[in-house]
Amino acid sequence: MKRVDVAYVLLYDSDEENILMVKNKGSQSSYYTLPGGAVENGETLEDAAIREVKEETGLNVELDGVFAVSEAFFEEREHHAIFFTFKGRIIDGEINILFPEEIEEVTWMESKIAKKYAYIPIVEKNLINGESIIPYILRGKVVHNA
Repeated sequence: MKRVDVAYVLLYDSDEENILMVKNKGSQSSYYTLPGGAVENGETLEDAAIREVKEETGLNVELDGVFAVSEAFFEEREHHAIFFTFKGRIIDGEINILFPEEIEEVTWMESKIAKKYAYIPIVEKNLINGESIIPYILRGKVVHNA
């Protein structure tokens, strides 16, 4: 299996009630994810996350650190994907789909609904010193082409 690193960015609206989601055009059906995508050769995780958000949404963002790490096996594609989810904030720009052949929609989605599509864990506090723990999620084997 080929390893693929993917960088996503979790972006909340100003009231922290809605999450920015993109609807990707898949080979079999469309699906929602956080903005993000594959890390290119020689690119850092942070650079990939910022670039992908710009390409998919038209927005410029700053990152506030890693929010979660997860992984999944896409047997149909023979990929072992590692997902690095950063928390970020929008610094400027307007929502604009730059690659309509890849992205069908960019939308603010209510947090409860967005969490059904994206793997957004609840961040727990470390009981020893009060620092946040970065969650790790094993998503297992995925049957669709995400």
